[in-house]
Amino acid sequence: MRSLFDPESPLMNFLTKLTYSAYLNLLWFVCCLPVVTVGASTTALFYVTLKMAKNEEGNLTKAFFFSFRQNFRQSTIIWLILLAAGIVLGIDGYVLYHVRFSNAFWAIITAIFLVALAAYAILLMYIFPLLARFQNTTAAMFRNAIMIGMRFLLCTVLMAVIYFLMILVIVRFFTPAVVFGEGLCAFLCSYPLSNILLLCQKNEDPENKDDKEGVLDERL
Repeated sequence: MRSLFDPESPLMNFLTKLTYSAYLNLLWFVCCLPVVTVGASTTALFYVTLKMAKNEEGNLTKAFFFSFRQNFRQSTIIWLILLAAGIVLGIDGYVLYHVRFSNAFWAIITAIFLVALAAYAILLMYIFPLLARFQNTTAAMFRNAIMIGMRFLLCTVLMAVIYFLMILVIVRFFTPAVVFGEGLCAFLCSYPLSNILLLCQKNEDPENKDDKEGVLDERL
């Protein structure tokens, strides 16, 4: 019994990570409040959780805001593009829902819409972890996020299930679970993501572990 409460035991390590996730979720939420900073905040969150998955997190606050500052410009551009695309998809979905089953053309447009929606979901799940880990152009980030998401479909489905279950638990069963929210989702997703991103890593700077860990080739 005593070994269960040992600071190095798997149970205590899990509880520690759970606490970290709640703290990171709070940081993420506060930094998302201006809305325009959602991209920088999400990138910073994954920067830390990817390190947590490898037990290299160190000072959480320092690491979070280091990434927030480092990636602010590019992550904001990416977020604004995604936000605009999300608004367009939302309007399209609203229109398609209200004219449903009107004709055969509706079925074709709906199929195209669903493909676009799936691609959008993949971008949301992969592009900020990629930005947290690698340096590349904005266009290449979008391209690589889609390619990696399609290549590693099992991981993509697993991440989608994690987010879906978190939303389901918060909305239907236990609203206080929102305290973990995105922080816990990002942490759980970081385990499969860390292995995938390791495969994508081309270069590493061993002299600066606080900097990004690699450069992602545009021809991934």
